[in-house]
Amino acid sequence: MNIKLTNALIPSLDNMTISEGCVIVEGNSIVYVGDTPNDNDKVYDRVIDLKGNLILPGFCNAHTHSAMAFLRSYADDLPLHSWLKDDVFPNEDKLTPEDIYVLCKLAVAEYLTSGITSCFDMYFFPDTAVKAFVDTGFRCTFCGAKLENLEEYYTTLNNVSDLITFKLGFHAEYTTPMEQMKEAAALSQKYKAPVWCHNSETKSEVEGCIERYGMTPTKLMDSIGMFEYGGGGFHCVHVNDEDADIFRRHNMTAVTCPCSNSKLASGIAKLDKFTDRGVNLAIGTDGAASNNALDMFREMYLMTVLQKLDKDDAAAMPAQTVLRAACEGGARAMGLDRCGRIEAGYLADFTVIDMHSPNMRPRNNILKNIVYSGSKSNVMLTAVNGKILYKNGEFFIGEDIEDIYTKAEGICKRIFEG
Repeated sequence: MNIKLTNALIPSLDNMTISEGCVIVEGNSIVYVGDTPNDNDKVYDRVIDLKGNLILPGFCNAHTHSAMAFLRSYADDLPLHSWLKDDVFPNEDKLTPEDIYVLCKLAVAEYLTSGITSCFDMYFFPDTAVKAFVDTGFRCTFCGAKLENLEEYYTTLNNVSDLITFKLGFHAEYTTPMEQMKEAAALSQKYKAPVWCHNSETKSEVEGCIERYGMTPTKLMDSIGMFEYGGGGFHCVHVNDEDADIFRRHNMTAVTCPCSNSKLASGIAKLDKFTDRGVNLAIGTDGAASNNALDMFREMYLMTVLQKLDKDDAAAMPAQTVLRAACEGGARAMGLDRCGRIEAGYLADFTVIDMHSPNMRPRNNILKNIVYSGSKSNVMLTAVNGKILYKNGEFFIGEDIEDIYTKAEGICKRIFEG
């Protein structure tokens, strides 16, 4: 489909400036960004007058567990480890592949309402989850599986669709025996591929690893060759300077999840350890079980204000750093080299923000408004791979949204009441 978007506000995340103009999409790619061309003789499938609204690169949700939507608001106000062992793990054991398919579709719908165009997912039944993402038209990088299946998924799921990427990974050090971590490191070296996992999410996780191995999780995994080809960690709350040096040395990414880390009282990540070293930062929502919303606007706001509070410095973690982490940083983490910018040659993953809303006025600084006062209520349209999947409250994801809701409610009733 060829789409012409006129009268658009177009951002540069490099210098936080805005220009007015036109964006043209052909197929799945942006082919033109600039002044509106005089091309009245050209036929477009759609011409959309954005009427002075802002077109942004789609947000890249760099850590989530999409199908965990079934646990939203089910087991709140509990500490992480009892939350996991008493409520999450037992109910997850009841999930079927068919459940995963439905629940991933539900998550996709929520992502789209928040301007999210891709996610970095980690959960059960990757092949079924991948089918849900492909069927909805959503972009996903999937990470991890049971170690005995990891190589098979890596070699097969990377060839399923241009919407799907699969990365090597496992849950975390504290849930994975040393022998299996060594197997993951060996696969990384075999395929020259990065590895991902939850890393240093809680203080007790780090203390437990030191007690078991005499090293932090990051140093332990580095010692067995896990990060020779890069990768990264999810959460990265309780890292020290040596850990951050390892991230820098291996060109890794730290994914922060401020809402989940706050709700589960995991702590405030010391993100300056990464930014001071030039380590790539990305933002994740985590799953709806621990957040409970899949909302990038909440993540961006908390990412900046928690750093300011923790550092007692209102200048800490400026809006530009946060917005770039939500777009380009996430794209880099997920290996999406052609995502994260509104530029010719990049994939047409974008969202349109309503500038005719009170919280977007006055226009003193439009892009800072996105971080400090923006909300998902401002999202008018979200497109992935050149296709509009959400517009003005309506979804175009291959299935009626009410049917997805009904199926999801049925899954919860079976699991929690059956």
